Amino acid sequence: MMMVGKDQIFSFVKTPSLVIFGLCLATVTLLGGFRLRWPPNLVNFTIGRLGYYSTGGETCELFKGKWIWDEKRPPLYTNLTCKTLPDKKNCLLHGRTDSDYIRWRWKPAGCELPRFNPSKFLSIVRGKTLAFIGDSVGRNQMESLLCQLSTEESPNEVYKDAKDRFTTWQFPKHNFTLMVLWTRFLVNSSQTVVNSSVTGAFDLHLDKIDLNWAQNLPAVDIAIISDAQWFLRENYLYEGGELIGCIYCQDPKVTNLGPGFAIQRAFRAALNYINDCKDCSGILTLLRTYSPSHFENGTWKTGGSCLRTHPFGTEEIKDHVEDLDYRNIQVTEVETARKSGQKNGNAYGLLDVTEAMLMRPDGHPGLHWRRKKKGYSDCVHWCLPGPIDAWNELLLEVLRQHSPLPLRSKQHALRFN
Repeated sequence: MMMVGKDQIFSFVKTPSLVIFGLCLATVTLLGGFRLRWPPNLVNFTIGRLGYYSTGGETCELFKGKWIWDEKRPPLYTNLTCKTLPDKKNCLLHGRTDSDYIRWRWKPAGCELPRFNPSKFLSIVRGKTLAFIGDSVGRNQMESLLCQLSTEESPNEVYKDAKDRFTTWQFPKHNFTLMVLWTRFLVNSSQTVVNSSVTGAFDLHLDKIDLNWAQNLPAVDIAIISDAQWFLRENYLYEGGELIGCIYCQDPKVTNLGPGFAIQRAFRAALNYINDCKDCSGILTLLRTYSPSHFENGTWKTGGSCLRTHPFGTEEIKDHVEDLDYRNIQVTEVETARKSGQKNGNAYGLLDVTEAMLMRPDGHPGLHWRRKKKGYSDCVHWCLPGPIDAWNELLLEVLRQHSPLPLRSKQHALRFN
């Protein structure tokens, strides 16, 4: 088994398919953990061997594993030490009495990996701009990363819109910019109007990109793209200006195409946009796979809850077929985009969190999120600190593999509507 020094505490780090048996030029060195040195062409990887290491004949599948209890592993930050921790993710502040959910670490099949190192992360991204493109779950990951990095350097908030959706932070000592480019669907959308009144549904134009995030792409070096939760509700789907179907609608005249269809088309449009963007050559795009919710006995609006206090085992997630289907759709689309993007020097990878997070029904705020929403359980987002901190362990490992990141000529300033 591959190990590092016993003084290091391990946590959830996964690796996308960048490491494969067919990539002969990649070599592995053990320098306080795993260190992969990549050839100049960073786009040569195969998603078909997702999450594997091969070292000295030993193979480690990092996306398969289980959560291990480790009471000696403290989080890098707490709800008291992180000054940027948002109130509605502060589960302990809002009355959660158990803290076991922060004491589990991910154990990949066949290996151990070191925990998140903020100094190494900031060193890799020095001089870069990293954007989380997606909905509030993507923002949740940024908030986790912000807390983790703040243990090394205090960031400065340089922009926040009126609705607190688009936000930008800078780490001046490392000339590093961290931001959220918020979007519900990645593609253009507007609320559905019936009899001059807006409804809870949205009209999605699957062939038109949401320019609120896309207009800022040329200023970004690393794009972490995600989305899915907003698709799991009543929506109406358009292409070429024509209604082609819906998701969960009750209109017998409209074909119910389901969330998977819309997720596929939206990610395809977004990834095609990245590859077609003339000013985005050399960008590293990482697709963070579907983050499952854990509502039981109802939904967000019908009294659903998430009261569990321990992780699931592998047997308990086998029936979550739809969740894994959404993940598989995303993986297929990023592989297609990778093949197309090679000509532009664009690199692609995965932060494949779906299976691991299916096992964590205990990690959501539940009722412990904010008082003005009393009675509603948040079983979508994740407590801070909590299991979502593991996503950035994964992110660090992916960035290590791509290090050093290429220099890009960025002449576009950030723009916000």
